[in-house]
Amino acid sequence: MATKQTRLHGRVEGARARCAVPGCAAPGEFKAPLQSANFDGPGSWRFLCLDHVRDHNAKYNFFEGMSTEEITRAQHPLAGWERPSRRFNGNGADPPPRWSDFVDPLDAISGRFGHIHERAKPSRFSKPEQRALSVLGLGEDADRHALRQRYSSLVRRYHPDKNGGDRSHEGRLGEVIEAYQLLRKSAAFA
Repeated sequence: MATKQTRLHGRVEGARARCAVPGCAAPGEFKAPLQSANFDGPGSWRFLCLDHVRDHNAKYNFFEGMSTEEITRAQHPLAGWERPSRRFNGNGADPPPRWSDFVDPLDAISGRFGHIHERAKPSRFSKPEQRALSVLGLGEDADRHALRQRYSSLVRRYHPDKNGGDRSHEGRLGEVIEAYQLLRKSAAFA
């Protein structure tokens, strides 16, 4: 039987059958449906030679048996749009997989859905504390020692005495001091 179908002209390579038309000795390399009227594949096929498949295709009429109104409706540019279709997902992507169902040794899944998994982890910091950490440029894995080091380096960087009297960084200095005051009292650093 057939093993491979070429894309360009419909010839099935590797077909071993003869043409299905009686009396034809040519190889049957082209598939043609057995029922030509209202064929809605996949159905029964027969193999024909090139000449007989051309003859078969020349006799095919999609509109055979249709009334004039049905033909007009079928040729309308919006034909088929009145049929119901399923809704698309609202967020534009498939839902992520449940993390407990997968072992991901190559991080193939977490490359696409890792940000969702990270957001699902409960944080040891409140929202204002998380904002304060971002002001200081620290992650959630920071400890009290890292907090103090980062605070002192940022104060040195933004303080006007270290910038030759330039007061353009005072707003940023105030944010750093406020963030440190909030975080040093946090239960996460206790």
